[in-house]
Order: sequence, then C-alpha cells, then structure tokens
Amino acid sequence: MSLPTVAFLGIGLMGLPMATNLLNAGYQLTAWNRTRSKADTLEAWGAKVADTPREAVLNADIVITMLENGPVVEDVLFGQNAAEHCNTGTLIIDMSSIPPEMAKDHAKRLGALGLKYLDAPVSGGTVGAEQATLSIMAGGDKATFESAEYLFGVLGRSATYIGPSGSGQLAKCANQAIVGITIGAVSEALLLAAEGGADPTAVREALLGGFASSRILELHGQRMIDRNFMPGATSRVQLKDLRTILDTAHAQNLTLPLSQRVYDEYLNMTAKGMENCDHSGLLLQLESLNQPARLGDGETLRPALVEKK
Repeated sequence: MSLPTVAFLGIGLMGLPMATNLLNAGYQLTAWNRTRSKADTLEAWGAKVADTPREAVLNADIVITMLENGPVVEDVLFGQNAAEHCNTGTLIIDMSSIPPEMAKDHAKRLGALGLKYLDAPVSGGTVGAEQATLSIMAGGDKATFESAEYLFGVLGRSATYIGPSGSGQLAKCANQAIVGITIGAVSEALLLAAEGGADPTAVREALLGGFASSRILELHGQRMIDRNFMPGATSRVQLKDLRTILDTAHAQNLTLPLSQRVYDEYLNMTAKGMENCDHSGLLLQLESLNQPARLGDGETLRPALVEKK
C-alpha cells in the first residue's frame, strides 16, 4: 500500500514520539519545529527537516499540527501561511488542544482554500504517544475521518468520530475536565490518608481494586508518591485547557464550579513558578495550602521554578 506523505508541525513532548511512530510505520515525513534542534533528532529515523512551516507542507498529502495552543496553531497555519502553501485537497489534521470555536473557524477558512480539515486532539499523554496507545477524538467530515483511520491506527489505540468540526475539541474539553478534577481528587485523597497515618502506597493499591480506580490514580498517584513531577503534560498546558473549558462553558451559559476551583489552584500554582511541573504536581499546590503536611519523605523532583516578574 502506498502511504501518503506527511508534514508534522510541532516536535515537542508529544510530537516527537508521534512522528517517530509514523516514520517507523513507513510514512515519508517532513518535520518542522520552532526550535529546529528538536526536529533534527528525527533525521536519524529518516525524516526531512524543514526550516519553515511553509517549506514543510509543500507537496504533503497530510499535514499534522501538534502545537501548544490555539494562537500558535493560528499563527503557523495562517500567520506563517502554511495553509496557503498546501496543495488543493491536502488534509490538515490538528491534533493540538484548541478552543472548539477556533476549530470551527479553522475548518471554514481551510475549506475556503480547498483543504480538508479534522480537529483530532488526543488523550494519553507522553506515555500514550510513545506506546502508540493514544485515544484520538475527531471532529469534521465523516468521510474525511474514515480516510485518516489507518494513520490514526499508527498513532493510537482508538480513534472515535465525534461529529462535525469542533466536536473533537469539545470531547477534549470533557477529557481535560475529568483529568484536572481527578488529579485534584487524587492529590487530596492521598494527602488525607498520609496525614492520618496510613501508608499512601497501600491506600493507592487498595483503591485501584475498587470503584475509585482510574488511570489518573494508577499513573499520577504513583507520581505523587514518588514525588516525581518532571513533565509529561505540564501544569501550564492543563491551566490553558481548563481556561478553554470555562470559556466554552460560559458561552453555553453553564457554570462549572469544580472546573473553576481546579483552575484557580493551577493558576495559583503557576503563579509560584511551577508552570513547567507535570500536571500531577497540583499536589505541591495542595501541600502549600496545608503546610507542613507532605506526602512522603522522598526528594521532590521537579523542573526549576520560573521566575515571575
């Protein structure tokens, strides 16, 4: 089977393993990243590396964007004119997490240029990206989604068609609400148990066998116990996603008090310079509210604090 050529824009924590999986599956791939050195590592796997987004998309059948936020996607596609340099009929798959209304707008603008579009954000973090077990949630034309299913199968365990443009991003909002709120719940539960004299490791094991079991408890609960907050998904990105959730809710005349409270605590956490910590580092914010309470006696592993002006 002849595989389509791919341009991959955004070679970060998620983009690097995703692009690597596509190369391993036999795709011809051109990579671009704002910091070129991050994309250069893919040359050993057979990728070409472009200096600009416009150069990367030339003659690509599929363009994948995996960028930090909506304004960056907007700039790369339209500000740096990557979209205008695509061939008619090229499929743009935005796997970034951006506001649903922005995804709808991009679909219209790209369609006017003769391009196809899917908003297809993912869940599963860096582990899912590395192991090709991501959950992919897609919005757009169903036939277009079906044409991309083979590629999605290289990147993830499941790809679900959600509905029209913007629907994939709505599903991602739902995902990130559950993730953020659950990280908060796991942080509180383990700190409560530890301060009461229970072994948090044993508590986690017990909870994994019952109704409170979750992927967050499994992976991030262990991170909290190990006090390892080096980033998979950063607190900065979790804060951005929670802001999108609240803005989307406001537009729908909804009040989401749990999402609001978790957003407030991530905002306080990033204000203290911990924006590059893994989002499971919300535990550190909880501990700061409850000093001298602390989960475990081990050393805390986290990125350097970001100085605030």
